[in-house]
Amino acid sequence: MAPGTLADEIRHKLGDVSPAERKVARVLLAGYPSAGFETMAVLAERAAVSAPTVLRFVNRLGYRGFPDFQAALRTELDERNASPLSLYEATDYGRSKGGAEEDLSLLQRGSNVFSGAVAQTLAELPPHDLEHAIRLLSDSKRRITLVGGRFTNLFAQYLGLHLMQLRDDVRFLPDRDVERTAVFAALHRRDVLVVFDYRRYEQDKVAMAELVQAQGGKVILFTDMWLSPASTHAEVVLPSQVAAPSPYDSLVPTLAVIETVVAGVLTALGEDAHQRMQHGEDTARRMGLY
Repeated sequence: MAPGTLADEIRHKLGDVSPAERKVARVLLAGYPSAGFETMAVLAERAAVSAPTVLRFVNRLGYRGFPDFQAALRTELDERNASPLSLYEATDYGRSKGGAEEDLSLLQRGSNVFSGAVAQTLAELPPHDLEHAIRLLSDSKRRITLVGGRFTNLFAQYLGLHLMQLRDDVRFLPDRDVERTAVFAALHRRDVLVVFDYRRYEQDKVAMAELVQAQGGKVILFTDMWLSPASTHAEVVLPSQVAAPSPYDSLVPTLAVIETVVAGVLTALGEDAHQRMQHGEDTARRMGLY
């Protein structure tokens, strides 16, 4: 199972380090991951601390020195930027012998990988972020807009269709540029943008999140454990493991997170959600849809 990111390690150390070392941590997190590739002197200057303070901080993270820390960061970035093709070529995928024995092995491997990834995702999901996501999505005064990526657009639609049954003012970001521009031009502090962005990350998601944040709105980001660059502008970050028995990143754990969020929103809305669901059923029945 994939370990946490260096950003996770840095966040976990915030409460255990000196005030000067905490300045280093915050500079690294604010410019993650690029800040980690600055020289030690430049990083120290940006944090307004001494170079030995930077060294002490990376030592606390478990690295022998700054080059050791940067080497770990490079390895993480290689994983972060991996594609199905690069993962396929780096393993023995596709070079199998087949047969019943392998089929059984595949089922066992799938069971182990998926169950482990879901369990780890839910165990490591930040409770504060989950609760905050539920509060934002169940606030009837807020307008919800959802957008996904190449594959994750399906998950944006899945979450959005559930929310539409529970509350008003839920929509998907339109595809056409003119319509998208109109949506973002009309954003205000009551807006919530729900973004799905997984490796390889899509640059437009960063621009969207930045714009929403600049206009006072909130961003809820579903992403992987390496964290989309859009996380810098997100109010809530919900990361998931992506381990799979193939070179394609799995979205099974993401679905588990979505289902957990929906359950939380349903509970938070209470009778209002029940009445909304009943009204929806009645409307569909009158239209002959059910």
